[in-house]
Amino acid sequence: MNKLYIGNVSAEASEEDFETIFEQWKIPHSGPFLVKTGYAFVDCPDEKAAMKAIDVLSGKVELHGKLLEVEHSVPKRQRSCKLQIRNIPPHMQWEVLDSMLAQYGAVESCEQVNTDTETAVVNVRYAAKDQARLAMEKLNGSMMENYALKVSYIPDETAAAEGPSAGGRRGFNARGPPRSSSPGLGARPKVQSDIPLRMLVPTQFVGAIIGKEGATIRNITKQTHSKIDIHRKENAGAAEKPITIHSTPEGCSNACRTIMEIMQKEALDTKFTEEIPLKILAHNNFVGRLIGKEGRNLKKIEQDTGTKITISPLQDLTLYNPERTITVKGAIEACSRAEEEVMKKIRESYESDMAAMNLQSNLIPGLNLNALGLFPSGAPGMGPSMSSVPPPGAHGGCSSFGCSPYGVEGQFWASMPSASSQPLAFSGHPESETVHLFIPALAVGAIIGKQGQHIKQLSHFAGASIKIAPAEGMDAKQRMVIIVGPPEAQFKAQCRIFGKLKEENFFGPKEEVKLEAHIKVPSFAAGRVIGKGGKTVNELQNLTCAEVVVPRDQTPDENDQVIVKISGHFFACQLAQRKIQEILAQVRRQQQPKPTSGAQPSLPRRK
Repeated sequence: MNKLYIGNVSAEASEEDFETIFEQWKIPHSGPFLVKTGYAFVDCPDEKAAMKAIDVLSGKVELHGKLLEVEHSVPKRQRSCKLQIRNIPPHMQWEVLDSMLAQYGAVESCEQVNTDTETAVVNVRYAAKDQARLAMEKLNGSMMENYALKVSYIPDETAAAEGPSAGGRRGFNARGPPRSSSPGLGARPKVQSDIPLRMLVPTQFVGAIIGKEGATIRNITKQTHSKIDIHRKENAGAAEKPITIHSTPEGCSNACRTIMEIMQKEALDTKFTEEIPLKILAHNNFVGRLIGKEGRNLKKIEQDTGTKITISPLQDLTLYNPERTITVKGAIEACSRAEEEVMKKIRESYESDMAAMNLQSNLIPGLNLNALGLFPSGAPGMGPSMSSVPPPGAHGGCSSFGCSPYGVEGQFWASMPSASSQPLAFSGHPESETVHLFIPALAVGAIIGKQGQHIKQLSHFAGASIKIAPAEGMDAKQRMVIIVGPPEAQFKAQCRIFGKLKEENFFGPKEEVKLEAHIKVPSFAAGRVIGKGGKTVNELQNLTCAEVVVPRDQTPDENDQVIVKISGHFFACQLAQRKIQEILAQVRRQQQPKPTSGAQPSLPRRK
């Protein structure tokens, strides 16, 4: 994705002209310019350089009276379903972008790209070529809040007819050695924590942190065995700049303390009188668990460390900013201890989510979490070394697309065992399931959307039938959403509904999104779900962290079925549903008539 096509080139243009332009704008290139009549090609050393060339030059730089057009060079065989959309308004909500993209077809994934530009960039994959082509035609050049969108194809390696080269992971073609911006799993030291520490520092202290010719930052890096990225170009003119620290938890804390000490000293030297709090950036999906029920976790950290901690409101979140700011006030030593406790909670949340997602991918045959479009990658400031980290969201934090701060790329999912290599809960094609999900009555409008647009898009995206049952009474506080579809469709539909309720603030910032789901099971199988003395249902609850109840003395319905009630956050609900379906599949297999003893099943004889 680092080869560029330069269009609208004057016949007078030469290789030297392009050399001059790239040198003037400080854009590195790794090979000579191949200049043809009306167009040219060039290779960039990495994706960052390619993106810079597109952003800086395309439609902005003139050569011999013609405005250059710069985009990724994509062979025709790879112009399939993947597009890059640039110049998106930075404050746009995911929901708006979701609706816009869904007009042209089914979006399989939408991943945010980390760039130095103020506007947002996303990579989008549609389910079919014609959908991508239609989106390209309709969106390229279209205006959105005074921003002209720029759309181009990006290489789709899976569309190439060539077989995978030796040594490549299954499903991915190797394209030479890993680039510096490639999210290779081997790029990070093994000792490094999967979650970086993200800080916000006042812009006026950035120079002191870097030091003369970078000496101070190099010294911090060496002493703390960490990799530190200072995102100076991010948010031009902003009063604060983010810093990302990649290291062990201990290394991150040591680097953080050193940076705070440098800022304190600089404040004294420059007679800066305002308090300098520690500001930690954390993805919104982790914040609920950091706060804890009724704010208990946060209060305990404050009491144990002698600090005052506040968290920025949900309303500050945008498409380009999925992170909340955790402000810690107190002495440097106290702030440092608070940072350790805060990041410990965040890392625990991440590990919990990772375990839940691994279980989920194993239990749903063929489920490709990366292709669901739920967890896009590349929030601002996330360096390439974090691109292999799986997304958070186990506590209902999925937005309409999710919001992964750490970038999910194919390499991570390719490294996981495929569903076909796991013990499957189903055989053959997965059967359609019916789940009744109960949501707050006040949330019905948000789920349906204007003129039913949201629920239609959700149904189309998930591949499920989604209907909202009539209210049972005037004062009903809950409404039932009836979802019909196979396991993957259930996963997608329910994740979006959980995320929508969180987005629309039907659950407060200190609450987890917990919903009740009902599934019907044959009355003769209810005992198997409960188990002897309640053993099975107790094990289910311990494994999934969901509350599972089979109400006693139920009268079976006309289909001889009874209800199993499941309550919990998103992944807990999903895991419980899968486990119960696994029990039902075993019961069905045992119900099938067995061949008579000694008799072999008849097989057609081959001639």
